[in-house]
Amino acid sequence: MKIWIKNPLAILAENAGGGIVIDGCQIAQCVASGAKPKLACDEVFDASEHVVLPGLINVHHHFYQTLTRAFAPALNKELFQWLKALYPVWANLTPEDVYLSTRLALAELLLSGCTTASDHHYIFPDAIEDAIDIQVDAVRDFRMRVTLTRGSMNLSVDDGGLPPRHTVQDADVILSDCERVIDRYHCSDEGSFIQIALAPCSPFSVTQDIMKSSADLAQSADVALHTHLGETEDENNFCMRQFGCRPLEYLQRCGWMSARTWLAHGIHFNDDEIAELGRAGVGISHCPGSNMLLASGICRGIELEQAGSPVGIGVDGSASQDASNMIQEVRYAFQIQRLRYGSRKMSHLDALRWATEGSAKCLNRNDIGVLQEGKQADLALFKLDELRFSGSGDPLAALVLCGAHRADRVMIGGSWRVRDGEIADVDVHKLMADHCQAAKRLQAGCQSAGL
Repeated sequence: MKIWIKNPLAILAENAGGGIVIDGCQIAQCVASGAKPKLACDEVFDASEHVVLPGLINVHHHFYQTLTRAFAPALNKELFQWLKALYPVWANLTPEDVYLSTRLALAELLLSGCTTASDHHYIFPDAIEDAIDIQVDAVRDFRMRVTLTRGSMNLSVDDGGLPPRHTVQDADVILSDCERVIDRYHCSDEGSFIQIALAPCSPFSVTQDIMKSSADLAQSADVALHTHLGETEDENNFCMRQFGCRPLEYLQRCGWMSARTWLAHGIHFNDDEIAELGRAGVGISHCPGSNMLLASGICRGIELEQAGSPVGIGVDGSASQDASNMIQEVRYAFQIQRLRYGSRKMSHLDALRWATEGSAKCLNRNDIGVLQEGKQADLALFKLDELRFSGSGDPLAALVLCGAHRADRVMIGGSWRVRDGEIADVDVHKLMADHCQAAKRLQAGCQSAGL
């Protein structure tokens, strides 16, 4: 099928005022204003009421946390205490919980214009040792692109870490399963739908051996590395006590300073560390919503990008951000970066670029993130037909400034996955009902146990 997305109201692409032509799974042509396609098209979609973006790319999330949104015992706490309130709940996750939470997070992301998502799953109690396999099954139903990161924790509170003992795994179990899921699921081909990365949770939840072994395995298997770093001052203090250095120096000791690494949050870096990150090409996932709600601080995004680090955007876990909405997160990034740097240094186009091209660079993908000929046909189309947009001028600016929150159409690999604001082939109401029931069971079980 050749589809002409014709004459959009606005489009985030160069010389494409007349729209774009999709041929199979790729973009075949960017059509200049007033021009016509070079190819004969089987279908024409009138986009005159739509703002067209590259599909948004979420580079940090915890799908399972959709089950513990606004969890009362975790409210109004900073990161370490927030985690201690939630670890006992997450330790009781079941296979069904993982499946439902993955599907619900994907549905929420998809409806917000997201076409590629990275999930950081690091909880592997005995009941869900095959969590990545469960996620793959859920992802295949949605036909979204994902980077599933095989997370890990092996430094329990008994060993000087933060997680309780029953939420961690032995090092040999972790590394064996990392190799298994890479061999079974990782696809590095252009246009791939499933990729695997390795993601020890954080310096306060894994040993140095796991950090080093993960880096070695990632190098040999040619996959990416991901972890939380620079999120709070508590983390800095922990690393100084435990390792005698700041988190970034610890990362260097473990062999992580390369372009295959991207980090979640990246708030508390000094000037020298920002320069080092830039020289190494380490990517940063800016998570503004979570950082605001947990009062962690503001990522120095503009300085990181200027230093040479790719900067992308992640919605983070739905237990800290309490939402999985990418276009909403773009607005948060725009606003919080302006708060740090001023209105002249951060535009709506910068925020949109971070959520598309910047995020793709964090994942080391050059086949998505921009609307150019030869790239994958991943698109998010938004209408400006709500009260919030009435009276707006610049359509691209209106998406960010006026607070868009739901896409009208979403295409992934040349196939429409959302039409008229509804996901194809997914009963969202049943999914919500099943997910809510699972969340109530999980939270009630923890409360009845007195945790």
